[in-house]
Amino acid sequence: MPGIITRGKDTVKAHSERPVAVIDIGSNSIRLVVYDSLNRVSFPVFNEKIECGLGRDMDRTGRLHPEGMSLARQSLHRFVALMNAMGVVQVVAVATAAIRDSEDGPAFARELEAFCDFPIKILSGEEEARISANGVLSAIPDASGFVGDLGGGSVELVAIDDGRIRALSTLPLGPIRMAREIVIDPDAALQVVNRNIEGLDWIKDGQGKSFYAVGGAWRAFARAHMAHVRYPLKVSHHYEVSAPDVIKFARHIEALSPKKLSSLPNVSKKRAATLPYASVLLERLLTISNVDKVVFSAYGLREGCLFEQQPARRQAEDPLIEICRGVSAFTGRLTADGETLFHWISPAFEGEEPWQRRLRRAACLLADLEWSEHPDYRVEHALLRILRYPLVGVDHSGRAFMGLAVASRHAKVRTQLMTRFVEPLLSADEMARARATGLAMRLGYTLSGGVVSLLEQTSLTRDGDRLVLQMPDHADVLVGDVVQRRFKSLAKALGCAPKVTYVPASESEGALA
Repeated sequence: MPGIITRGKDTVKAHSERPVAVIDIGSNSIRLVVYDSLNRVSFPVFNEKIECGLGRDMDRTGRLHPEGMSLARQSLHRFVALMNAMGVVQVVAVATAAIRDSEDGPAFARELEAFCDFPIKILSGEEEARISANGVLSAIPDASGFVGDLGGGSVELVAIDDGRIRALSTLPLGPIRMAREIVIDPDAALQVVNRNIEGLDWIKDGQGKSFYAVGGAWRAFARAHMAHVRYPLKVSHHYEVSAPDVIKFARHIEALSPKKLSSLPNVSKKRAATLPYASVLLERLLTISNVDKVVFSAYGLREGCLFEQQPARRQAEDPLIEICRGVSAFTGRLTADGETLFHWISPAFEGEEPWQRRLRRAACLLADLEWSEHPDYRVEHALLRILRYPLVGVDHSGRAFMGLAVASRHAKVRTQLMTRFVEPLLSADEMARARATGLAMRLGYTLSGGVVSLLEQTSLTRDGDRLVLQMPDHADVLVGDVVQRRFKSLAKALGCAPKVTYVPASESEGALA
């Protein structure tokens, strides 16, 4: 377990309701992330990185860089002051390659501990690999293949399958600890990479699987590729690219001059300097592993630190559903109830695959996301907000499905938005299903006036090629012109004929009775 301190007497309350923090002391940077609480999916409320360069020149000197040590001290002093001001009740502090591999690293960690008054856990390479892999699994529970976490001082490689770690290794291949001439020369870098990864036989059986790329350098690669192909989103988490396309783009990056590298869109100049090396390493790992695709992950070591503190029952929760519940609690009306809405519309969607049902459930939880926005902007805001929100447990096509469904709950999505953001990510069948989901949610909100619990006294079912709306016989007044029009629109979208039926009040007891 990483170094942990809990501040305050009410530990249970502190874990579930008050801010927690992770401090990651890496070879290149020190980062503080403060999260709203310790939950299945925690929301970052503060994120600051200081590039100290502790591991600079370490392969030559064997020691931490003196200027980096001075900046690290200053940064930790600032971080402690900020955490105290924010009321942080739990701190997880970890140190990685530079601290563990340098002669003076352990002594420096003890010095920092003495001031900070919380433990700093120096992670072994195996611990760092395991925690990073669990960070990926916390956001992508069905991940299968290999996790690669490229930091400043090392790269951690982990084989995962069905949520389990099969093998792991850590290699001293971080760019900051290497000589500059190696980092900027693809041929020299390839020689170093080959020497270090030969013998990793377990990474050669990746056919049909994915490589999950973690770390700032590889996220920069993803952003550069998005700009290169004019991808409709700028969300690097769960960005998926086929392995052949990644290899092709990596070779393109390796051939660029320093001037062209520094002008790459969406990539900082500091990241651009190490991008050729990151490309060489990624290309070689993909070639050896023979995976089908690369999935870029924004979740890694820091998220893994939090995930490993969760009880097993919480780790098993669906991160997408949990984050949508959290968003709904922040943004929805008190009368909104996404779960009730989901179950009410479910009979209309026969023959769903489990993953389709899951996305529809998540969309229902977010159905009231834009209720307080100006009506003229609800459609656009709903679509773009869901496409860009820091969701986990869902790929980009899933985001598009949810965004289109929630936007369609308000009105038809404009052609311009569909062409730019939705059509590149969804098939025609999935677009039709998303629209139908939105029309079903719209019917539910119209029928209940936004008091979703009233739907429990009605039902929506399919009977062959008929879509049946069943109401209490005394509630026929609720089926006005708007409800009928929206019911007909839903039936048409589902390829059904609409039919409204009424049952005696004795068979429909409750809020409408």
